[in-house]
Amino acid sequence: MACANVTHTHHRKTNVPLVHGAKLANYLRPMRVVSLVPSWTEFLHDLSVDVVGQTKFCVRPPEAFRRVPRVGGTKTADVEAILALKPDLVVANLEENDREQVEALQEALPSSAEVWVSDVRTVRQAWQSMEELGQRVERSHEAQRMTLAIQENWGEPKPLVAEAGYAVWRAPWMVAGHDTFIHDVMRWWGIGNAVAPDLPGRYPTLAQEDVHGLRSADTWLLPSEP
Repeated sequence: MACANVTHTHHRKTNVPLVHGAKLANYLRPMRVVSLVPSWTEFLHDLSVDVVGQTKFCVRPPEAFRRVPRVGGTKTADVEAILALKPDLVVANLEENDREQVEALQEALPSSAEVWVSDVRTVRQAWQSMEELGQRVERSHEAQRMTLAIQENWGEPKPLVAEAGYAVWRAPWMVAGHDTFIHDVMRWWGIGNAVAPDLPGRYPTLAQEDVHGLRSADTWLLPSEP
């Protein structure tokens, strides 16, 4: 007996109330998602979500970067371009995106759509947010499976073996403070934060002499950007 190839796609109906005012229609269609957060964009593509718009910094996966329309930067999102894509869900982050732009989107989007804003400051919060976003895009099982795989790979927090500073910006020098996701990831892998915990702000600004004065740092960690 010949068997037809069947592709299973997650769909939803409209005009039935859903969470946070999102509604289902009288017809079936995939959820349309715009992501303004590079890390969440990659996660959404891994979940096979229909990402219809993303920022110019959402470079992974490369195939999606070439294919998916870009809607500006993480802090310079094009609100009109996003609205034109008619998203059901816009994914944002409290730290990474511009608050005024996020609020403008919340005001301009129809009641059938929502803006989901994450605020991740610890490793465990990241895992919780992965599962929450998976629920939002109707991929709960896949998100839970990915989260569990990461948890098994990371194991438990490691003993402290080194001290390091983590610079997030130059001119002026800005470093990751203690109330940040970066700090928690470092600590998880046994790397203490050489930046004093009492410095003001989550990303303190340091003068050049202050950077040289962090003598407890065994090394400095630098992101690929900037």
